[in-house]
Amino acid sequence: MSALISLVDAQERLLTLVNAADTIAPQPVESLLGGYLAEPLLAARTQPAADVSAMDGYAVAGKGAWKLVGESRCGLPFGSHLADGDAVRISTGAHCPAGTQAILIQENAQVEGEILSQADGALVPGEHIRREGFDFADGDPLLPGGTRIGPAQIALARAAGHGRLPARRKPRIVILECGDELTSDPASCGHGQIPASNGAMLAAMASAELCDIVATPPLRDTPDALVDALDAHATADLLVFSGGASVGDHDHVRPSLQRAGADIAFWKVAMRPGKPVMVAQLGKQLILGLPGNPVSSFVTAFHFMLPAIRRLCGASECLVRPVPILLGRDMAAVGGRQEFVRAQIADGVVTPLDQRDSSALLTLATANALIDRPAHSAEMKAGTHVPTYPIQNGGNA
Repeated sequence: MSALISLVDAQERLLTLVNAADTIAPQPVESLLGGYLAEPLLAARTQPAADVSAMDGYAVAGKGAWKLVGESRCGLPFGSHLADGDAVRISTGAHCPAGTQAILIQENAQVEGEILSQADGALVPGEHIRREGFDFADGDPLLPGGTRIGPAQIALARAAGHGRLPARRKPRIVILECGDELTSDPASCGHGQIPASNGAMLAAMASAELCDIVATPPLRDTPDALVDALDAHATADLLVFSGGASVGDHDHVRPSLQRAGADIAFWKVAMRPGKPVMVAQLGKQLILGLPGNPVSSFVTAFHFMLPAIRRLCGASECLVRPVPILLGRDMAAVGGRQEFVRAQIADGVVTPLDQRDSSALLTLATANALIDRPAHSAEMKAGTHVPTYPIQNGGNA
């Protein structure tokens, strides 16, 4: 029998086996959504490139009243110096002419002909001016390598002068479901069959990361079918088996991997659901064996498949950390395995769901969180904080 190891130990072992793809080439910034910076992001320009107005109003020099001498618009700056007593109409984001001392905002301005005066409020020198380079300057380090690229990071990269960024090759992820009882067509199940669902679920979870995903039809529960699958997908970076990793007479993943020459890094983790998770390595290829029960498959994919994919993609932070949330009702003490309880977060409170069976997909689909109960945890009372993983967006917090 393989000894159980802790989740923390298992994740550490997993991540030591994974290396980010080393092929790096420039790619359009917009194509990198969901990926990770392959190199630190440095500014290639200064933002803003000049002093600009933070408000619609008037750029003024000296004390009022002022004479209006022109306009500064976005993309069409006023080209002359402001002398004392001069003012120009200015738009938010437009360049402040040389000599500008403050911005008189539209709401506090009064104009009669070509004369501008202050109708309300005190005018403070430098007020409502965004100084050149206040956001960043040319050459500044902006984000470290390994940062996840979201909408804001795409905007920052473009504003910093980058239309393309160095990007890693997308890792290739192959998802394989095992089971004689599985049918590809959910609408056509024969006697003794069930629709294959784990593969679609795992592919959806993986799609949150910038990788190429291959989901195959269900595999037969035979050693030859598994070895053939290993041969067919030998170039994949990560193989994910769902089902067949337990100890039943027809669970052939582990012996088939050993037959193919794979090294089993570990098998069986002290967690519920998901104990029979397995990690192996075949050459440079990483292989995950996940349980066949759908909730177990989801939970182990959350804690193992997604961190492995993030590491392959070059993430600096691969593990999601739980957040403390107020518990909505009492929870019983926990035994020798760390438990992940399906739950719902609402109004800042997390409430565990009653159904704990690892095959119950309805409960998984209605949950939006997993409550983390460490091994040997004492009873927890409602109103205390409990570590919780939100699981919206395909299992990613």
